[in-house]
Amino acid sequence: MTEQDLKFMRRAIELAEKGMDSNAGGPFGAVVVKDGEIVAEGFNQVTSKNDPTAHAEVIAIREACQKLNSFQLKGCTVYTSCEPCPMCLGAIYWARPDRVFYACDHRDAAAIDFDDSFIYQELKLEITDRSIPFSQLLRAEALPVFEKWRNNGQAIKY
Repeated sequence: MTEQDLKFMRRAIELAEKGMDSNAGGPFGAVVVKDGEIVAEGFNQVTSKNDPTAHAEVIAIREACQKLNSFQLKGCTVYTSCEPCPMCLGAIYWARPDRVFYACDHRDAAAIDFDDSFIYQELKLEITDRSIPFSQLLRAEALPVFEKWRNNGQAIKY
């Protein structure tokens, strides 16, 4: 951990407070850093945008990828004011940054009624046992599209 890491984490915490104070959403902020510079920032905007995916990390990742003209964040570090939720964790793994720093953890989030444990429990269940019904439909019609992807020599793999 360096002085720069502390600086960037303080910025993520500042963004969390800024978003919360402006009633944009919950108290969460994130920054993406590359080569010692902030590339993108985000704070939670779920309630102000009526978008359940508008979490700080997702917003920062989207902005960083646009600015870097890449769908991956290799060479980047993500600083987030709280341990990422399952959705943000998935987005982080897809984006592939080099490292993630977080301030509060999932227990701190649960203490203020942002409890992700339900989602983690759902992920452990068979799809047929989850609380939201999932039903497979038209697999045979969808599989040829996957085959087309597999055989497409110009598809960009990720």
